[in-house]
Amino acid sequence: MNTRATTSAPYTASSDSGSTSSGTDDSARVWEELVTSALLGTDRRPPTVLAGTTGAGTTDAGTTGADPAGAGTTGADLAGALLDAAVLHTVRRRAGLRPGPAAPPLEPAPEDPRRPLPEAARRRLDQLLAGRAAPSPAAGRRGAVPDLAELLPQWLTLANERGYKAPPAALPALLDAARARTDLRPQALRLAGPRGLWLAGLNPEWRFALRGRGAAGRLPSPEDVQGVRALWDEGLFAERVALLAAVRSGDAAAGLALLASTWTAERAEDRLMFLDSLRTGLSDADEEFLEAALADRSRNVRATAAELLAALPASAFAGRMAGRAATCVGLDRTAESPVISVEAPHECDAAMERDGVVPTPPAGRGERSWWLGQLVEAAPLACWIGRFGGRTPEEIVALPVADDWQGELHAAWCRAAVRQRDASWSRALLGAPAVPPATGPGTSSLAERAQLLATLPADERAHWVAAFVAAHGLSEAFQLLGVCAVPWAEPLGAAVIDALDIARDAGSYPWSFSGVMGLAERCLAPEAARHLDSLTALPDEEEDTAPGAGGYWSEAFQRLVATLRLRAAMRAELDGGPRPAGATV
Repeated sequence: MNTRATTSAPYTASSDSGSTSSGTDDSARVWEELVTSALLGTDRRPPTVLAGTTGAGTTDAGTTGADPAGAGTTGADLAGALLDAAVLHTVRRRAGLRPGPAAPPLEPAPEDPRRPLPEAARRRLDQLLAGRAAPSPAAGRRGAVPDLAELLPQWLTLANERGYKAPPAALPALLDAARARTDLRPQALRLAGPRGLWLAGLNPEWRFALRGRGAAGRLPSPEDVQGVRALWDEGLFAERVALLAAVRSGDAAAGLALLASTWTAERAEDRLMFLDSLRTGLSDADEEFLEAALADRSRNVRATAAELLAALPASAFAGRMAGRAATCVGLDRTAESPVISVEAPHECDAAMERDGVVPTPPAGRGERSWWLGQLVEAAPLACWIGRFGGRTPEEIVALPVADDWQGELHAAWCRAAVRQRDASWSRALLGAPAVPPATGPGTSSLAERAQLLATLPADERAHWVAAFVAAHGLSEAFQLLGVCAVPWAEPLGAAVIDALDIARDAGSYPWSFSGVMGLAERCLAPEAARHLDSLTALPDEEEDTAPGAGGYWSEAFQRLVATLRLRAAMRAELDGGPRPAGATV
C-alpha cells in the first residue's frame, strides 16, 4: 500500500539545555528523513526512525535499517509509526524553544464613576443590541412587532440624559453597533464612557471610537496649553478638527488664535473644515479673520467666509451686501399703491466675486436672477425695514412684487432668515399653514420651509405643522415633521393620528405613508397609544377600497401601539419604576 502522510514543520529554535551541535545536526537529519518518507510514501521510502526512538536517529534497539519495524510490518503500520515519530519529534523540538519576552501587562481599565443601569434597563439594552424582533409573517411585511433597532438611538439618549454607564459585558456589542451605524456613535460612545475607549484601543475594528479624541483617546483640556499646542501641531486631521471645536466652545478667542497660528500652512480642504468650526461662538471678533479669508485661493473657503460674515449684521461685509441689494430692490415710487420693484444686477464684478458671489449660475437659472438671489440672501434682514419705510416683515412680505420677481425675492429672503436665525422673518415668510407652498424655479420649497420652521420656538413649530397636516394631509408633511421637537406636542400628534385615520378610511395602502408611520413610532408621545386602540381592529372592506388594505392598516397600527408602549416601558425602566401595563415586548 502506498500510504502518504503530511506533517507540519516544527519550530526550529534551539534551547539552552546544553544540546550539542552534533545533537542538533542529528535532530535535523531525523526530521528531514521523516519528511522525505511522508512525501514519497512509506512503501517507496520506509522510515528508518520509529515512534519509539529514545534519541535522535536511533531506535529503541539502537539500530537502524531499511525495515526497523520488523518483518511483516504492513504499510498501515509504517504510516502510523511515521506519524507517531513526527509527533514525538515535534514535541521534543518545541520543548527546547527559548521562551520569548513576556508581553507587557495591559493597563487597567479606567474607572467610570457614573451609576450602573437598573437591572430591567440592562436587560432591555441587551435586547435592543441583539435586535431580537419577531420575523415578519410574510415577505415584505414588517408585521406588528416593534423594530428594536430603530428604538436603540432613543434608548441611548434617555440613558445618557440620566447619567448611566454601560455594563462592562455590553461594551463589545455596543461598540459593534456603533461601528455599523454612524448615527449611533455619539450616544453609544458617551454611554460606553472611558472604559469603552479603553476597550476600543485593543481592537482595530473599533478604532473609529478613538478618532478625534487625541492619541490616548481623549482630548487635552483647553486649559492644558502645552497639550493643546502639541496636538494641534502633531495630531491627525480629525483630532485637530475636534480639538479646535472643543477649544472654540470654551474660549472663542483662543480657538481663533489657534487656527490663525497655522492658517497659511494648511491645505485648502483642511482650511474649509477648520473655518466651519468658527460657527461655534461666532461674533464680531471673528470679522477681521473672515475678511482676510475672502481673499483665499480656494473658492469654497471664500464662500464659507462670506456665509459666516453674512451672519454678522454689523460687519463691513454685511454693509457692502446691503448696499448692493438696496440698489436692486425697493419701492416703486411711481405706482399708485405700494409695490416692490426689482432691477437685478447687470454684471458680477470683481468686488462681488471677492465677497463670495458665484458668477456662473447652475443650469436652468438666468445670470441676473442668480446674482440677485445671492445679494439678497447675504444682506442683513434688518436693512429692509428702513428700505421699506419702517414696515414690519409681515407687511414687507405681503407687498406685491412687480415683473414676476416675487418667487425669486421671497426665496432669497427665506435663505437669509435661515442663515441669520431670524424668527420674525421666518414667521412672515412661512405664512398661513393652510396656504399651499409655491412651486417653480426660485420659489421656497418644502425643504426651505422646514428650515424656516427650525428657527421658531418648539411649541409654535408644532402648532404650525399640525395646522399644515390638517389642511394638506401627510403626503407633503414628512420634511416638516422631521424638524419638530420629540416627543411631538399633543396638537401635532393628534393631527398626525387623524390624518392616518383619514388615509385608512380612504382605502390607501399604508406603505404609501411608511415614512410618516416610522416617524410616528419614534416621535409620538407614548401616551398617544390610548387614542390608537380603536384603529388596530380589522375594518370592513368597502367595494372601492384597495384589496387587503384594511389588514395592512390594522397590522401597522398594532405595531405603532406596541412601539409606543415599549417606549413607555423603556422610560420607566430607566427611571427605575414599574413597567407600564401593556408593554409586553
